[in-house]
Amino acid sequence: MEQVSRRQALGVAGGVVAGAAIAQATTPPAFGAAAATDADVIVVGHGLAGLVATAELAAAGRKVLLLDQENEANLGGQAYWSFGGLFFVDSDEQRLMGVKDSHDLAWQDWLGTAGFDRGVDDPAGQDYWAYRWAQAYVDFAAGEKRSWLAGLGLQWFPMVGWAERGGGLADGHGNSVPRFHVTWGTGPAIVEPFEKKVRAGVAAGTVAFRFRHRVDEIVQTNGAVTGVRGKVLEASTAARGKPSSRTVVADFDLKAPIVIVASGGIGANHDLIRQNWPARLGKAPTTMITGVPAHVDGRMLAITARTGARIVNPDRMWHYTEGLRNWDPIWPGHGIRILPGPSSMWFDATGRRFPAPDWPGYDTLHTLGSITTTGYDYSWFVTTQKIVDKEFALSGSEQNPDLTGKNLWLLLSRVWQTPGPIQKFQQYGEDFVKAATLPELVAGMNRITGTGLIELGALQRQIEARDREIDNAYSKDAQVQGIRNALSYPGDVLGRTASAHKILGPDSGGLVAVRLNVLTRKTLGGLQTDLQGRVLGASGTPIPGLYAVGEAAGFGGGGVHGYRSLEGTFLGGCLFSGRAAGRAAAAAG
Repeated sequence: MEQVSRRQALGVAGGVVAGAAIAQATTPPAFGAAAATDADVIVVGHGLAGLVATAELAAAGRKVLLLDQENEANLGGQAYWSFGGLFFVDSDEQRLMGVKDSHDLAWQDWLGTAGFDRGVDDPAGQDYWAYRWAQAYVDFAAGEKRSWLAGLGLQWFPMVGWAERGGGLADGHGNSVPRFHVTWGTGPAIVEPFEKKVRAGVAAGTVAFRFRHRVDEIVQTNGAVTGVRGKVLEASTAARGKPSSRTVVADFDLKAPIVIVASGGIGANHDLIRQNWPARLGKAPTTMITGVPAHVDGRMLAITARTGARIVNPDRMWHYTEGLRNWDPIWPGHGIRILPGPSSMWFDATGRRFPAPDWPGYDTLHTLGSITTTGYDYSWFVTTQKIVDKEFALSGSEQNPDLTGKNLWLLLSRVWQTPGPIQKFQQYGEDFVKAATLPELVAGMNRITGTGLIELGALQRQIEARDREIDNAYSKDAQVQGIRNALSYPGDVLGRTASAHKILGPDSGGLVAVRLNVLTRKTLGGLQTDLQGRVLGASGTPIPGLYAVGEAAGFGGGGVHGYRSLEGTFLGGCLFSGRAAGRAAAAAG
């Protein structure tokens, strides 16, 4: 948490001005005092997409009010907590690792993953604008994205990660090559340059923060947006990510001809998740853990819909299957995701091994569907300490103090020791079992679930069958083939894949089982927008003055990812959609 306090101290001069604005929360900013409006643009949501849009508006000289129901400690939103992964195509880092990537290959992978099938060629279709946003985003990722961010001071760890390796077909789901670029400094480093720009706007008088302002209505006059109304919540000193009070102390009514909705998705609202859960993913889990703070409640989607805005693809969502209950939680039900390498064996709750493509890091949503159809809300990794040491990473900036703190020595220490956060989860987390023998491991697995579902003989037969496939450099076991494939990529050899070894062999370092929970995270559908970020109504025409960015817009167009993600594309979607809408709104204003 020391890193957080340093980040909060960023931009002292701007913070002083921001503090003055908070102290007069119900008073319009000075730049609106002599006008019929309080600002040129109101941005609702101070996460990454909202910051990027605000930075663009401020750079164009527009007067902006940046509202959020949370306090200043939460500036940057979910992006601050992220691992900082970004999707680049044909990057310097890829070429350094010997990866040959191209725009055509990336577009092939995106289409195979997204599976757009809802009116791609019909202007009234749910996927019409999503497809066009996808085209624009892949162009961006293969073009100026990296140079634009590098110009803002961002750097990336040279070993490119290989996420979502796919389902086995060249034109199907998954990344054909590694594309997951971890930002040096993780999520906070991505937030930082845009926070600086916004705070500079505060200092210059073009931007004013309105923390603890909960928007309850987007106001329209003669069909055009003219502002927002809502409640001022009592001041809060809650730390970043902690739940805050919902006590109302005042009303507000702010006027502007343009409103940009940057309020995020529904990841902490389990009721909304279950309400929109698609049948194709089986029955919604009875028990889920939560990958985002409680304020990611989705309420602005319904509020925006009351303007006539069209919400599309609400059944498309992205939840992880490798969730751990956080032994040291920040928000209610706080879960952390394991970012796994390819070697752990994956079993359902009864101890049956999952077939292709349900292996670590291959096809998240297919595996989610496989888990839910078992009738249980959890599954198991059975692995070794050797695999844990080399292949396990944890999502979240706070779980990676080496990368987040830009501590090269601590990062290098991963070579000879288990990372500290992993050690703590193994020591204190309720989902880990460690044992010297398989009977002890099975007893521990059954003990923490309170069941006798795992049968020693059946589990042993499956592990021994897999272990026999390790004797040769070739195999009929497709997961073992995948391990061999990973070991042909230098980035995996150096950092993400343990040498092929037998789970029950003498060089395993001991046996480990990990109970894996369903972890809620992202909304893939949302407010439908055109390529300028303008929100569309039921007729397909823009609602005058209304824009949406980031997760609220399905990261662009109401569903730029389609059914599934290639990973590293969520932060990038916030950056791209925030920039596009900020520039378009600046030009419109």
